[in-house]
Amino acid sequence: MAEPREIDLGSLRPRLERAFDFAAAQVRAAIARYPDFFPIYTEKGCWQHGGELWTDWCAGFHAGMMWLIALRTGDPWWRERAEHYSRLLEHRQHDRAVHDLGFLFLNTYLPWYRLTGDESLHQVLITAGRTLAMRFNPRGRYLCSFVAPESLFIDIMMNVPLIFSAARQTGDRALYDLAVAHCRTTERTLVRPDGSTAHEGIFDLTTGAFLRQSTHQGLRADSTWTRGLAWSLYGFGTVFTYTSDPTDLDVARRNADCFLARAPEGLVPPWDFDVPAGPDRIDDSSAAAIAASGLWDLAGLVAPTDPMRAQRYRDAALTILDSLCSDRYLAWSTPGWEGVLKHGVYHFHKKLGVDESVMWGDFFFLEAVDKVLRGGPSAVS
Repeated sequence: MAEPREIDLGSLRPRLERAFDFAAAQVRAAIARYPDFFPIYTEKGCWQHGGELWTDWCAGFHAGMMWLIALRTGDPWWRERAEHYSRLLEHRQHDRAVHDLGFLFLNTYLPWYRLTGDESLHQVLITAGRTLAMRFNPRGRYLCSFVAPESLFIDIMMNVPLIFSAARQTGDRALYDLAVAHCRTTERTLVRPDGSTAHEGIFDLTTGAFLRQSTHQGLRADSTWTRGLAWSLYGFGTVFTYTSDPTDLDVARRNADCFLARAPEGLVPPWDFDVPAGPDRIDDSSAAAIAASGLWDLAGLVAPTDPMRAQRYRDAALTILDSLCSDRYLAWSTPGWEGVLKHGVYHFHKKLGVDESVMWGDFFFLEAVDKVLRGGPSAVS
């Protein structure tokens, strides 16, 4: 177990500011090089590639980075680009083929609506939340993944806040109860007693009974895929801000403690904690970035009742960012590399985006940096 380091924020701040500026330069270059294109992962450092998407879930991260930059800098050019790229996603408020509408709209239309109060943007968010809710299986009481009706993904914990948001804005209690039911099913079937998580749960469509844990991206059904653990940590913490249910906060704490108990020095994990030593045990900087952003939020949530734990989570977030703001992980010393964070992993088994930049890694890294520089929640949170 590697403990978080005590990081002097005053000393780290200049590197965080430089990292933010570098990320902005990389996004600007991508806009110029690939207009109206939404990157997912790189091949040899380049965003355009011949590999499959697996699923189309990442567009909100590219546009979301534009919103982070626009809101931090106040630059009207970034604001115009953020609005333009967000508009390109508007039709997907009706997309029933994916479970990732939260990733698409919470990072784009939510900050846009908060900035302007425009009711048309509000309605897009509500519609997207209701569309996502259509994935609910009433027998199993879960939102099904894009893979199959009997499949539940841990990733959906990052998307269910879109339904909570729509329920809050409309006062729709049934919508709220549906979202809560999904969280309780996820907790019961995918979160293990030690705080680790499975990637997927499989259900009997006739009875709704939970059958087994499974995986697409982890090493095994019973292993701990680190990006999934980070999704759960961040997702249950966010859900707590809607439910005020201590159960949700407890799950996020258990996830965080599991992550910290198993992470190596510097707190950047391998793509699965159970991959044995050898050539396949490679880092996933995107799991680290998601965890850093989630840990920073979680520190604020637990601070009123557990200040010592809050300090540990805050130190952990800063330790991760300290590690990521290095030549090993940031591409600022790699000429021609188009992403921000190197050494990310999309889908190890399909050999997609392995040891490359991945769009969610870049987004959550920039979001975590933004939160720390602001001293609180991100501008798009």
